[in-house]
Amino acid sequence: MTTIFGTSTASFYERSLSNLSVLRGQAEETQAELSSGQRLQRSSDDPVAASRLRQLARADAIDAIDTAATNRVTTDLTLADDALSQITTFVIRLQELTTQAASSTLSASQRAGIGQEVAQIRENLVGLANSRDGAGNALFGGESAGVAYTLDAAGNASYAGTSQPGIISLGAGQSVSRGVIGPEFLQFQSGGVTTDLLALTKTLADALTSGTGGAAAATAALTGLGDSLNAITTAQTVIGSRLNWIDLNTERRIGLSELRLTEQAEVGGTDLTESIAKLQNTMLVLEASQASFSRLANLSLFSVLR
Repeated sequence: MTTIFGTSTASFYERSLSNLSVLRGQAEETQAELSSGQRLQRSSDDPVAASRLRQLARADAIDAIDTAATNRVTTDLTLADDALSQITTFVIRLQELTTQAASSTLSASQRAGIGQEVAQIRENLVGLANSRDGAGNALFGGESAGVAYTLDAAGNASYAGTSQPGIISLGAGQSVSRGVIGPEFLQFQSGGVTTDLLALTKTLADALTSGTGGAAAATAALTGLGDSLNAITTAQTVIGSRLNWIDLNTERRIGLSELRLTEQAEVGGTDLTESIAKLQNTMLVLEASQASFSRLANLSLFSVLR
């Protein structure tokens, strides 16, 4: 009889403690859901939902990579546009100086003074042509890590970059060129002949400074400078269209990201109202169970007989 009583008492304690442990575990899981905002604490809670959440997480990781690439190419294109704007300002100044030099009323010394300013502007143009991107590479040198233009002993400029500016992926199969290369805007057609702005300004500066060219050299350069300005404007238009393309892809990516966030909340998110009610109910049952266990555990045959 004693063995039966002892066994029953042990079973009672084991069942009671097991039930209390289950209730505590449920309460802890609900509290974890409220803290994290996620109803799935492990994949086994809902394998299908967990698999979908992993897919969405991978999409978010890829999106972060695409966003970083987009930011880099946006920076490069913006730097290129700024540099082209400065080059445009210099070309307009060159047109003003060349128009003055083309006047027959100027003396050779006055033209030589203009030639010195033209030479200084040409140095600035070379510097802008060798601008660097956000990573320190040649902005107008394509995929070259070095300078876009080199100068020989005589000061003649030669393009040293690659033939293509490089392509950057924007995600979802979309891509964009990271900029323009120097020859795309520094070389242009003028009078049916391929002309280079850096060579044109050097020739003009030399002619005016030496006094050998005179008004004729300045007059001949005016047409080329006008054509050069058109080439630079065209390059700026190309860059502007690429920035617009990036903006469109960015809007698309943001829209998809928002859809993923919504789906993540629907698939794995916690319903706060439901979870709070569940936690309150679990705690109520747990407290009642603990109280009942405590009272039953204190009962004995002698208590019943009294």
